[in-house]
Amino acid sequence: MANTNDEVISTLNNLIETCKDGQEGFRTAAEGVKNSELKTLFNTYSQQRAQFAAELQSEVTRLGGDPEKTGSVAATLHRGWINIKSAVTGEDEGAVISECERGEDSAVRNYKDAIQTTLPGDVSDIVNRQYGEVQEAHDRIRALERASSAGA
Repeated sequence: MANTNDEVISTLNNLIETCKDGQEGFRTAAEGVKNSELKTLFNTYSQQRAQFAAELQSEVTRLGGDPEKTGSVAATLHRGWINIKSAVTGEDEGAVISECERGEDSAVRNYKDAIQTTLPGDVSDIVNRQYGEVQEAHDRIRALERASSAGA
């Protein structure tokens, strides 16, 4: 059974919040690390999530909905980004990477949930493409986390 337009919009708005939280989380992470490669990587992922959110917002508008504009403060805890500020404050790059990985775990889960719902073909294509890139980011962050904890 196909989802109603409202359900599709709700699914997309949840992903917009996920992307906004990731955008903010990666931006905070980039500001909190001294390693220039990590700084560049986190800034790149922050920009990627901003782009994903904008793409999803235009889909919500196209479907006649009201797109989410921000991440959800209450949901930030559930999205895995709540401890990023304390990790950054402690200036522990390993902890920052761990918090990014936790945020990415949540993003991957949210995208998997969205993919398992019935989305219109064009929307499904966008969500699947973004999911692939989120999964790539997650795997890269996880590899960084494993490398940093191995070196600890």
